[in-house]
Amino acid sequence: MGSKPVEDIIECSSGVHFSGFHLNGLQKINTKVEQQTTSVAESVHRQPFVIGVCGGAASGKTTVCDMIIEQLRDQRVVLVNQDSFYHNLTPEELANVHEYNFDHPDAFDTEQLLLSMEKLKHGQAVNISKYDFRTYKTDASKPRKVNPSDVILLEGILIFHDARVRDLMNMKIFVDTDADVRLARRIRRDTVEKNRDINMVLDQYSNFVKPAFDDFILPTKKYADIIIPRGGDNHVAIDLIVQHIRTKLGQHDLCKIYPNLYVIQSTFQIRGMHTLIRDAQTTKHDFVFYADRLIRLVVEHGLGHLPFTEKQVITPTGSVYTGVDFCKRLCGVSVIRSGESMENALRACCKGIKIGKILIHREGDNGQQLIYEKLPQDISERHVLLLDPILGTGNSAVQAISLLLKKGVPETNIIFLNLISAPQGVHVVCKHFPRIKIVTSEIETGLNEEFRVIPGMGEFGDRYFGTDDE
Repeated sequence: MGSKPVEDIIECSSGVHFSGFHLNGLQKINTKVEQQTTSVAESVHRQPFVIGVCGGAASGKTTVCDMIIEQLRDQRVVLVNQDSFYHNLTPEELANVHEYNFDHPDAFDTEQLLLSMEKLKHGQAVNISKYDFRTYKTDASKPRKVNPSDVILLEGILIFHDARVRDLMNMKIFVDTDADVRLARRIRRDTVEKNRDINMVLDQYSNFVKPAFDDFILPTKKYADIIIPRGGDNHVAIDLIVQHIRTKLGQHDLCKIYPNLYVIQSTFQIRGMHTLIRDAQTTKHDFVFYADRLIRLVVEHGLGHLPFTEKQVITPTGSVYTGVDFCKRLCGVSVIRSGESMENALRACCKGIKIGKILIHREGDNGQQLIYEKLPQDISERHVLLLDPILGTGNSAVQAISLLLKKGVPETNIIFLNLISAPQGVHVVCKHFPRIKIVTSEIETGLNEEFRVIPGMGEFGDRYFGTDDE
């Protein structure tokens, strides 16, 4: 991952705009990790990347989808149209079909759409019938079989209207096309392709299409992650969106499930350092050296997720340079004792930073108890970098984060930094605290019967501080 997210690049280059359990007290956590996380471990590899493409009628949604599919031809991609889920009209509605509002949310069978999408997300093929606009009924005689895929494009005028449908999506795109252009396209399409009278088309537009757009479609624009002006004509935007999708597909599958999980991009250097610190034969000196290098990379990446403000400075040549100013209200919190191994890297990156400490005692495999905490008095006003090199069961992390929340730290102000993470721990933390950020350098295979991370690197604190022989 680069220092500047692709969202910023798209906005600058193409006019695309990106919109941007708390536990009561600190009681012991009796989490049965093996029971909680079996389903997620089984489903991680089946989760597709779901992209919602919304916009007014004739805005160019289908064109945008076709262009994305064309550029992702080396991936398994399927298109699901909301139009396939219109309700069949009753005899009474058929008798007055010209008074029926096909642009109203009630015109769609959203429950059936949700059922089909849930099946696809869980690796099951579905049969989707085509809606016949001549008979105004679903033609069930020749359904289209849609197979599970890496990418699902869900397209329709009202797919952002229902929160349950929105929650299925990893990315939401709104195709923003001028109203006059949309009307002209609609007139051409309905008069030529559907052989409709132009006066009928205009009446339908005035009575139903435009009011529905203003009342139901346009308000959902606020839910979009990406807004594409000019639709399919905006080739630069679509190229960059495809690049962003490819980046997401290349990430660990857990990143597709949890958008608040960030795995630093692997290189041969990073892979080599992981090889050394995982090797049981590596000396303490080499273990510390390469662990410090990896920790520094994780800390730098974590700092990149902090808010910043624009700042102008005068260079030695007398020129003006427009840059950014670092976040001032920042502190670190290390989970004793392994987390203390990450403090030097944080101090090297943030001069004079305050660092608090939390000590959590493990009681068997299912319980955690807070023993000690020493935190800055004004921690509620700061962004917090929580330091712990290993995320295993997630129990200690939940305890630590719960304490920070109790101290008044907003969940969105917490960034959890670690070297390696077990999928079970990621699942536990992200489910409990969906608004914190987790930054790690590798996702592990899982936990063994003793709840130790595998392949792992052993007891990190003992290896780092040289106490593994005690």
